[in-house]
Amino acid sequence: MKIEHFAFFVADSVSMARWYEEHLGLRTVRSSDAPAHARFLADSSGTSVLEIYTGSLTTPHYASMDPLLLHVAFETDDVAETRRRLIAAGATAVDEVTLTPSGDTLAMLRDPWGLAIQLACRATRLVS
Repeated sequence: MKIEHFAFFVADSVSMARWYEEHLGLRTVRSSDAPAHARFLADSSGTSVLEIYTGSLTTPHYASMDPLLLHVAFETDDVAETRRRLIAAGATAVDEVTLTPSGDTLAMLRDPWGLAIQLACRATRLVS
């Protein structure tokens, strides 16, 4: 089995998709109009997909959740520079850049809608 996508119910999927495309390099591979305004966003490898959509349910208050409970992690070669760039684009810092005992460089932020984003540069990639 292969994971097809992860889905997040959000308040403004259209604006959020634009921000993820512009600042995280994702691309919309499928979309729909009302009522869900669903956006399926693929990463640069074309193998990982996030679905963001909206509707009549109550949107979770992601900003109040501990980011260790729920976050989306993005691989980057330069955590500090990517963190700086995303903060300039409207993300907020949760913590500083940290180096783990295993040699991974990590940082946690929140996108402009409160969803936690982790930046990761692994000493050894999780999968190749």
